[in-house]
Amino acid sequence: MFELATPLALLLLPLPWLAARLLPPAQARGAALAVPDRIGAALLTAGGRSGSATLERAQRLLPWAAWALFVVALSGPRTLEPVPALRVSGRDLAIALDLSGSMVRDDFYLDGQPITRLEAVTTVGAEFARRRAGDRVALIVFGSEAYYAAPFTFDTEAVARRIEEATIGISGRATNISDALGLALKRMAASDAETRVVILLSDGANNAGATNPRGVAQLAAQMGVRVHTIAMGPKSVDEAEEGERGVVDAETLAAISRVSGGETFRVRTTEDLIAVTEALDRLEATDSDGLAAEVFREHWIWPASLAVILCLWLGWREARG
Repeated sequence: MFELATPLALLLLPLPWLAARLLPPAQARGAALAVPDRIGAALLTAGGRSGSATLERAQRLLPWAAWALFVVALSGPRTLEPVPALRVSGRDLAIALDLSGSMVRDDFYLDGQPITRLEAVTTVGAEFARRRAGDRVALIVFGSEAYYAAPFTFDTEAVARRIEEATIGISGRATNISDALGLALKRMAASDAETRVVILLSDGANNAGATNPRGVAQLAAQMGVRVHTIAMGPKSVDEAEEGERGVVDAETLAAISRVSGGETFRVRTTEDLIAVTEALDRLEATDSDGLAAEVFREHWIWPASLAVILCLWLGWREARG
């Protein structure tokens, strides 16, 4: 639908005509050359013969046309374009990503090539974040400490890029599951979202922080926050030999989910990880309708450009005499 942003600006259209009618004529300064009447008449007649009367009238109208175009541009012509409604789920979803030292192990495979655990997570996790349109998504990274890498936002592409840029060591090389979950709950305490969910991925055992992960899970349950956990790694604590490193505490992660009302997933391969993200898409679907936005396409640039071109052309003719 076409409309004007400031239609009252059109009242400026007759301003030059009113100025010509109401203001006194400008007084010529300096000496004037007196021309006999007969010579002046001859010059005017010669000028009339040299050009088309129609062309002269058109040229006299060009300054008025330039003014009219400027005024039209000032009035803000625009069209209202329909924009599909953003599907808003009413969900706050925090992704807590383990960046401890064990994520550097290259015991996962993608397209037949060995990759690190971190590469598997960033590849699959970024695509998962991009599919969360309608959710407010945040990213928490943790090692020895937990940090917000991205606050809650509907810009899922920005969160996906943060996942792709994740680097081991920026948060320490230990595994502090308790603080990561606690940081997510702290931000969600002030949220008025209908649904609040944490997806926590770890490939190790909680070995930093003073809080027990099960105790934090109980707090999540009291707040009504579901925690889905992903235990990542070929071996878990109960499957590994004594002293073996790089194993995941799948039992603790399962307990966190069970206490908070979420689901737990066991990931041993890249294919498992892809299947988990698809399962989470089904568990936390994003099908709700949102509100359509009103987006205007501005058209003032076209009359303004034409007016500038006319003014430049008139100035060029004036300079040529």
